[in-house]
Amino acid sequence: MKIIPGAEFKLEREVEVGTPAHQEAVQRIIETVRKDGDEALRRYALEFDKVKVGELRVSAEELEAAYAQVDDAFLSALRGAAANIRAFHEKQKRTSWFDLQPSGTMLGQVVRPLRRVGLYVPGGKAAYPSSVLMNAIPAMVAGVPEVVMVTPPATAGAGASGGGIDPHILVAAAEAGVKEIYRVGGAQAVAALAYGTESIRPVDKIVGPGNIYVALAKRAVYGVVDIDSIAGPSEIVVLADETANPVYAAADLLSQAEHDELASAMLVTASRTLAERVQAEVQRQLETLPRKGIAAKSVADYGAILLVDSLDEAVALVNRLAPEHLELLVAEPHALLGRIENAGAIFLGTYSSEPVGDYFAGPNHVLPTNGTARFSSPLNVDDFVKKSSVISYSKQDLLANGEAIMTLARHEGLEAHARAIQVRLEQEGGDRDNG
Repeated sequence: MKIIPGAEFKLEREVEVGTPAHQEAVQRIIETVRKDGDEALRRYALEFDKVKVGELRVSAEELEAAYAQVDDAFLSALRGAAANIRAFHEKQKRTSWFDLQPSGTMLGQVVRPLRRVGLYVPGGKAAYPSSVLMNAIPAMVAGVPEVVMVTPPATAGAGASGGGIDPHILVAAAEAGVKEIYRVGGAQAVAALAYGTESIRPVDKIVGPGNIYVALAKRAVYGVVDIDSIAGPSEIVVLADETANPVYAAADLLSQAEHDELASAMLVTASRTLAERVQAEVQRQLETLPRKGIAAKSVADYGAILLVDSLDEAVALVNRLAPEHLELLVAEPHALLGRIENAGAIFLGTYSSEPVGDYFAGPNHVLPTNGTARFSSPLNVDDFVKKSSVISYSKQDLLANGEAIMTLARHEGLEAHARAIQVRLEQEGGDRDNG
């Protein structure tokens, strides 16, 4: 991991749009699924997943059987995490409100859950039960009545029998309350969720991570349905001072570097001594890491230790980076919190290691990447509700404000808008004194 002056660091971001071949393939898959429905899903499962799929929907018996295939320690940990995630997101719930004014006008907002949400869950080597919880539980807390999950069918030897699904994924879904699950993945699953097939009814929103084909498919169907985001590679920035433990800092950097060769792990510090100790510690810990190849490439290509002159410069640099995950390994992390403007999740102090948030604490681990923490937020309950404005205008207020409304409408050249008010003033104006 190279040490470079923070002032010389060039922040370069690119939104992944795939190659023309990727985009063409995704568009072809979407159109084929729209035309051929379930038949297309089965053909693509055979072509891409090397699995011959019969029944697309996972049965209740399969869900129940999955529990026998996971150990008690996993189930206990999963349930503890689910309880924490649910408790955290319960605090995010909004309610409808109405404001009755003395004039008789009532204004308000009605908050309703989305009717049907689709959750995409990667399969195979990227099977993450924790992501099932993080995506499904906020939807359940929001009151979404139909949460449907899609995940690729596994080949034999991939943690499940041919055409099956990793039992840990199924158990996570069941614990979160998801009962409608289909063995379909890739861009074809996104198309099925957006447009529907004989077996899969269309949804209102699609959430969940996936590969480049899934990301491009989500981008392509946006507008037909809503989506959460187009997620980029994982990121972590550790802001540390001379009090930080270099062993902890290095371990936390590697916890993100092992995700993906494109993942970014950075240390920002004003202490050259700490910088050099973390640099050495990263190399030492890499040697025994099972995913050494992935983590080493991530560190070499996208990792850095950014050396700054002061804590103020460090904070300014962090706000410019707007990282997905930010750890504050400093003497007074809580005192620094108010100065952090841009970060997806902020971890305060020695014991708030990033994996605590990834798995167990309760806040959502679906976070803005690629600098989008400048303007977006972690996945939350609001992502699964919609709001309708309510306007019940009184006669008194229409008579009092009608002229102002017409003035604004005519200024914009919309005479019919103005006349819709004018006819009421002409009809009701005679009763003005009576309100």
